Amino acid sequence: MSSEVFKTFGNRLRVRVSGICIENEKVLLVNHQGINSANEFWAPPGGGMEFGQTAKENLVREFLEETGLEVNVGGFLYLNEFVGPPLHAVELFFKVTVTGGKLMVGSDPELDHIFDIIKNVEFKDWQWINNHKGDRLHNLLNLSQNISDLLTFNGYFLQLKNK
Repeated sequence: MSSEVFKTFGNRLRVRVSGICIENEKVLLVNHQGINSANEFWAPPGGGMEFGQTAKENLVREFLEETGLEVNVGGFLYLNEFVGPPLHAVELFFKVTVTGGKLMVGSDPELDHIFDIIKNVEFKDWQWINNHKGDRLHNLLNLSQNISDLLTFNGYFLQLKNK
C-alpha cells in the first residue's frame, strides 16, 4: 500500500458508495494502484461519502470524477464490508445506468493528483473477470459466478484480510 493511500484512507472507517454498471454484457471497472502488493485492484466505480449528500448524490459525483460518465442511480443492491487493517470500508452498492458523458480515466480528488491512484477505466466481460480472480479484483467480483450475479446478489458480504 502506498504511503499516500495509507495517510488518506488508513486507520479509519470509510463509508463508500459504489455502482454496478453493465452494458453489452460487460461491467464497468476502475483499476487502482497503490492499494495492494500487486499494485493493481479492479473494482466498480465509487468512493467515499461526503457529509450532507445522499448516497445517490455521492455516487453520481463519484462516477463523474472517476469515469467521466453521467449516471442515473437505481435501486440499492447490497452491502460489502472490507476489514483489512489499516483499511476498513463499508460499501453500499447500487445499480447504475449511463445517461451521458464520455468514458475516460478520471481522478480521486481526495488525493493529490501527483499521487492519483486511478490507472484505468474499462468495461470488462465475464471471461476477463473470471481469468483475473484473486487479490486484484474486488470481493464481489471474486464471489460472482457470472455478470448477472452482480445485479442479483442481495444482503451483506464480509471480506476479512490479514495485515
